Amino acid sequence: MDTHKPILKVDGIRVSYGKKEILQGVDFEVAPGETLCLLGANGSGKSTAMNAISGFVGCTHGKIELDGEEIQNLPAHKTFRLGMVQVSQARDLFPQLTVEDNLKLGAQVRSKSTMLEELERVYDYFPRLRERRLQRVMTLSGGEQQMVAIGRAVMARPRVLLLDEPSGGLSPQFVNEIGTIISALKEDGATMMMIEQNLGLAFKVADRFIILRDGVVVDGGTVADYADDHEQVVKSIYL
Repeated sequence: MDTHKPILKVDGIRVSYGKKEILQGVDFEVAPGETLCLLGANGSGKSTAMNAISGFVGCTHGKIELDGEEIQNLPAHKTFRLGMVQVSQARDLFPQLTVEDNLKLGAQVRSKSTMLEELERVYDYFPRLRERRLQRVMTLSGGEQQMVAIGRAVMARPRVLLLDEPSGGLSPQFVNEIGTIISALKEDGATMMMIEQNLGLAFKVADRFIILRDGVVVDGGTVADYADDHEQVVKSIYL
């Protein structure tokens, strides 16, 4: 992992909804090949930070740089084309379309040959989706739909993959499967930032974490340093 130059740099961003300031000067970096986890209680500003990075909300102050290029306040479709790809909690799938058609939507800007190559790569990560490639997404379980959402994002060849609560609402079996897939992506060099309430999953796949509280970063560290002390992390989140 090259930790000398961050691929993503967030520098003092502030975000407001009306008169309420949600983020109050947030700073962090993500190195190439690293997985950073944002932790925090509900309302701490985690999703707002991710949405600012991906272009769904604007910043009133501060900078966001992707590989040295400022991207703050760019519309979401432009940040997507630059390689900032988010999987939201809502998944945003097309339920009437098949698994394969949903996946292909992630690579619409690619050539047909590249799209087919990416499709095979995604099926290697998600063998379950290969088996269900002709099924309509609406017939899949929640865990399988989450796989489709992540697979579609991988189809876009993201420079940074943003995952908002990838374990949200899933059974323990699917949480484990999603964790295995994220670990495989990481082993292949993917750069990721994720929001996750499940500390077991977060500490399985992340390299570092930061904790947000009331729109500011209040703590953080490497996962290895807290591998046997989740209780301290929980205290930092909620106390």
